[in-house]
Amino acid sequence: MVEERINIDQKFSLFADQWSPRVIAQMNEVQFKLARIEGEFVWHAHEDTDEAFIVIDGEMDLEFRDHVLTLRAGEMAIVSKGVEHKPVARTECRIMLIEPKGVINTGNTGGERTAPSDVWI
Repeated sequence: MVEERINIDQKFSLFADQWSPRVIAQMNEVQFKLARIEGEFVWHAHEDTDEAFIVIDGEMDLEFRDHVLTLRAGEMAIVSKGVEHKPVARTECRIMLIEPKGVINTGNTGGERTAPSDVWI
C-alpha cells in the first residue's frame, strides 16, 4: 500500500464543475469525494447508505422536509439512509462527501444532475 499526502486545496484546483463529485481517496469500500456546489440540487435519498457532508469552504443548507440544517466551513452532518434531503448553496461552497463506492449523487431521483460516479482526480 502506498501512503501519500493529499492536499485538498490542490485537488479542488483541478476541477471547476459544480455538482459533480470527484474521488480523492478510498478506504476499504468508502470513498472521500470533493464537490463544488452552488444553487439548489434535487430532492433525493440514498436508500442503502448514510452520507456525510463536510464543508471545507463556504456555507450550505441541507434541506429536509421538516427543517433546514445550515453548515459552515469546518462543520459536518450525516444524512441517514433513506432520508430525503436537498443540498443548497447560495454562493459556491466546497464540500467533502464520504460515502460508499458507487453511490449515485442523485440517489433515487436520477435526472440531469446525475454525475458519473467513481471519477478520480
